[in-house]
Amino acid sequence: MRGSVLLTVVVASFSALRAFSALAEEATCANSTGAAPITAASQRIAKREPSDLPRLELAARLAATGATSTDAFKRMRESAARELAGRPDGVGDVSVDALRNADDAIARQIRIDQGAQPPPSFTALAKLPGRPQIEGLDIIYLNPLGDPARSNVWQNIIVHQTEGPPGSARREATDQFAHPTKRGVTLWVETDGTAYWSVAENIIPTHGEGGDRNDNMYIDNTKTYHQVVKTNSIGVEFIGNYPDVAKPVTAEQKQAWLLLAPFLQERYGIAPDHIYAHNWIDFKDQRYCEGCELATLARKLGYCPSKVR
Repeated sequence: MRGSVLLTVVVASFSALRAFSALAEEATCANSTGAAPITAASQRIAKREPSDLPRLELAARLAATGATSTDAFKRMRESAARELAGRPDGVGDVSVDALRNADDAIARQIRIDQGAQPPPSFTALAKLPGRPQIEGLDIIYLNPLGDPARSNVWQNIIVHQTEGPPGSARREATDQFAHPTKRGVTLWVETDGTAYWSVAENIIPTHGEGGDRNDNMYIDNTKTYHQVVKTNSIGVEFIGNYPDVAKPVTAEQKQAWLLLAPFLQERYGIAPDHIYAHNWIDFKDQRYCEGCELATLARKLGYCPSKVR
């Protein structure tokens, strides 16, 4: 999990490092409800149709046409029940209670689709189980989300960049899904901005080196040394800086990050000053600074979740 972007490839002087550090420390919350940063980010991003439609929505569309007695609806209803429980398609049996929960959610979705009920707000959307879709972001859930109260207690976000070629995010995420606790992360972001959620949110993949940086080179490491670690930090990996480690992330990745970061912050109650570049908390290759540009962008966005753990 190497490779990254820096404001310059090699920092020319100690004073330049300090200037970058000061920028990284800017993490003041811009609001208390979360609405302003999301609106601003959405205005800069062209609308994209999701490629991973929630099974709940598909079941609601079938039900709205009166197809509830068809095998297609029955299969999609079961998929919706699994989705709402944070389980992939076809994994495990579906209980009567799970089906009842799916029926309630399908009825609610029909009301939303017909305009009889407003869609969930961003703060509500971020807490939903299943495959919540954020306008402007294409996110594919290899493993759907469950109840956030039952997730691992994520207190930080660590931004990584990998020396993987463009087009490898799905493969890496699929491999992570097959081997959840191997070295890797929860989310992988392709060069076109597509995000892949690879594992259940109560799984702890192996990423980071244990918060070993203690030189205060970028941020105050007294707050991170052996404290920002894999067990409390959700990892996001950006693909594409191969074969040149100094290759910057794409504009599409930056745009996706402006929505993905607030979504994670809202879901887990993570304040902006708990978003870290990998290189800020661990010693990395001296040629570049892994995740620094993206972590700085998220901190400057200043999204303040409605409830911070």
